[in-house]
Amino acid sequence: MKRFLRYSPQRIARYVKTFFKGRLHIQGRGAYEFKDGRLYTLPNHSTNAHRKTVDEVNQQIEVLQSSRKAA
Repeated sequence: MKRFLRYSPQRIARYVKTFFKGRLHIQGRGAYEFKDGRLYTLPNHSTNAHRKTVDEVNQQIEVLQSSRKAA
């Protein structure tokens, strides 16, 4: 399980996109699971803060994918 000490959506998005499947923990935000290059909340963590984090990171993943296709 990868631990991020600071919340940085772009850095987390690069990690998720690179490793494609696994788990990670963000200091102060909790544990997350990612599969197929997308971040998901764990079933027992469905707060608004978790959903917001998932949305932000997945949005950054889409930006990374679209910038790669354009290049």
